[in-house]
Amino acid sequence: MKKFGLATQIFVALVLGIVVGAVFYGNKTAISYITPIGDIFIHLIKMIVVPIVISALIVAVAGVGDMKKLGKLGGKTILYFEIITTIAILMGLLAANIFQPGTGVDMSNLQQSDISSYKQTADATEKKGFAETIVHIVPKNVFESIAQGDLLPIIFFSVLFGLGVAAIGGKGKPVFNFFEGVLEAMFWVTNQVMKFAPFGVFALIAVTVAKFGVATLLPLGKLVLAVYVTVILFVVIVLGINARMVGVNIFTLIKILKEELILSFTTASSEAVLPNIMRKMEEFGCPKAVASFVIPTGYTFNLTGSAIYQALAALFVAQMYGVHMSLTEQITLLFVLMLTSKGMAGVPGASFVVVLATLGSMGLPLEGIALIAGIDRILDMIRSSVNVLGNALAAIVMSKWEGEFDNEKAKQYVETVKETKAA
Repeated sequence: MKKFGLATQIFVALVLGIVVGAVFYGNKTAISYITPIGDIFIHLIKMIVVPIVISALIVAVAGVGDMKKLGKLGGKTILYFEIITTIAILMGLLAANIFQPGTGVDMSNLQQSDISSYKQTADATEKKGFAETIVHIVPKNVFESIAQGDLLPIIFFSVLFGLGVAAIGGKGKPVFNFFEGVLEAMFWVTNQVMKFAPFGVFALIAVTVAKFGVATLLPLGKLVLAVYVTVILFVVIVLGINARMVGVNIFTLIKILKEELILSFTTASSEAVLPNIMRKMEEFGCPKAVASFVIPTGYTFNLTGSAIYQALAALFVAQMYGVHMSLTEQITLLFVLMLTSKGMAGVPGASFVVVLATLGSMGLPLEGIALIAGIDRILDMIRSSVNVLGNALAAIVMSKWEGEFDNEKAKQYVETVKETKAA
């Protein structure tokens, strides 16, 4: 398989997974044999995320050093994330009103999935007020947050610890070097994990198709189409204009991140490519401190692909049950989504949990989300890819905003990529 690049290997694995899944549709024995392969790959991905986020943020914050400068960067980053995420939610709501994906859906033809585990998390989220969400950011036990993969408290602790390393001057240098070493070591570990990616992709796709079948797509085809079209328009129009404003072509960025986008698409996980996009954005001209701060933070605050899906899914359920939502109710839905989507990073089935919590808050039938569980992986594939692209672009935007982007380095990197392809 060494003759082929990772992107080609993953594409072949995707096709084989669909074929094998279709052949063994409904075969529980085959599913039980294939499932562990996909589970191992997902576990490997989750294993690398927390050490990378912690070490990257500590290195980034300690590298900036100046608390005032870090505060400005943090403020600008969060402001950018909120603006771009709000636009994504608005596009999702607009698309739901134009496409009307839930109108005319025959619920008797849909397979209902078990969502009890997601519902428990959603109930807990729904009960949380704004104040509780803020309190949750501060960890009472950082090791508990690390064990649970709860990114918001982890980010808070890492930033604070990074400031501490910077504040103690020379005494903090060994600590800085240690975490820099951890980060480099985790990049190496990630490269080894990626060698297993084609097998993981094959298993994940095969199990999904074997469980739900290709026929599951047909009744919900309108929703799938609405999500994919909206996401593509968001990339071309919103991210495209955004990229152009900072002197970058969005399609050039897509070419640079080709392997990462394919991997995140096929695995339905943006976490798998976190180290690679940090490394590539640094090679593209972003300062290490900015890329190491913005990208991991974006994994909590800048999930635009997920935001589009959540808005569409909420209105889809309302339309499916014949519930008309007025403009005022949809504006309320916008604010509810902005609140519930924060702090969901690291939660299994995060987008599902957000939609469930949102439906509960808006008084919409929770059973509706169980009917689209079968196609969740298909929808998760596109939203994960956009999350990756959006966070890579955010690093460039923040680097430009800070006046620290290396344009010459970017040109050289693009030329290197072109030469590599030509060879």
